[in-house]
Amino acid sequence: MRNFTIYLALSLCLFASKLLAQDQNQKGDQTNQTFEAKAKAIGDKIEKITAEEKATLKIEVEEVNVQLEKGTITKEQADEKKKKLAEARATIIENRIAVAQEELKDLVQAKVDGKLAEYSKKHSISFNWKTKNDTVQKSEKRTTSQFVFAAGVNNLATDGKVAGSDFRYWGSHFYEWGTTYNTRLLKNNNLLHLKYGYSVMYNNLRPTDNRVFVKNGDQTDLQVSGTKLDDSRFRNVYLVAPLHLEFDFSKNKSKDGKAFFQSHQSVRLGLGGYAGLRIKSKQFQKFEDVDGNDITVKEKGDFNVNNFVYGVSAYLGYKETSLYVKYDLNPMFENNAVKQNNISLGVRFDFN
Repeated sequence: MRNFTIYLALSLCLFASKLLAQDQNQKGDQTNQTFEAKAKAIGDKIEKITAEEKATLKIEVEEVNVQLEKGTITKEQADEKKKKLAEARATIIENRIAVAQEELKDLVQAKVDGKLAEYSKKHSISFNWKTKNDTVQKSEKRTTSQFVFAAGVNNLATDGKVAGSDFRYWGSHFYEWGTTYNTRLLKNNNLLHLKYGYSVMYNNLRPTDNRVFVKNGDQTDLQVSGTKLDDSRFRNVYLVAPLHLEFDFSKNKSKDGKAFFQSHQSVRLGLGGYAGLRIKSKQFQKFEDVDGNDITVKEKGDFNVNNFVYGVSAYLGYKETSLYVKYDLNPMFENNAVKQNNISLGVRFDFN
């Protein structure tokens, strides 16, 4: 476990260092502004999608309520209709957001590869350039906002250990995106900030040895599949509220004798946690049938997964890029005899 953790941490450090090195080699600030502006535009797109679908769902639910008031449907029928409408909208949101997430991954990869110019030609994203006056006005605010995107490896810790895991170390991933607000706690000191907001977490696990999760009463077990699988993946999606105390070592600037407080311009350390609700759980199985056709089976259910999640998290980085670790304090499965807690380690981006 110790060797694996060290190896993983070093790999992620190299990845983060590569990003920072490329960031510092750019000719001026325009490339950074382009990258951050495009990432923020994608984040705004994701928030807009969610808001639009929620507004549509509200209208649909109101129509059901009208039918209920007129007596054309029973309360049980109304509840069933509302449930189906909510599930349908959740699926639409997931599908629409998936496109934006792929776009964000492409943008991050383009930055890593130094190909932002090629990315700009391929993707057309509208955004507003920041002026010097905008920067000064923002630095005067005690509260700013950021779009957060994180990705990395994911696994389950059994009795606090990941060694000998039943899940692939590099094949199991997590993704997280959301919005945070960053409030400077002291009026005349820039060190302490309170960082809070909301995030959507996707925790994926890929079992080893051709196994899948099977629900047996109140227990959920890993069992060998009767079919030879090309891929087996189990995903939990959560909506959480993270809260961190952030130490920001960015230096202050002054103009005409007035101090301006910067954020995300130097080393940052965040310590805190998160709590939230499970949105859904899904299991994917991919295999070939006897005719050689590729088959994908999607199974949706609760799988006895805890409906609530809470844990601790921390990040350490420079400017917008950080190493990020999070650990669920409650077990993933509600009643399993063996308690297993989700643990994630990756890279996090906080775009102003």
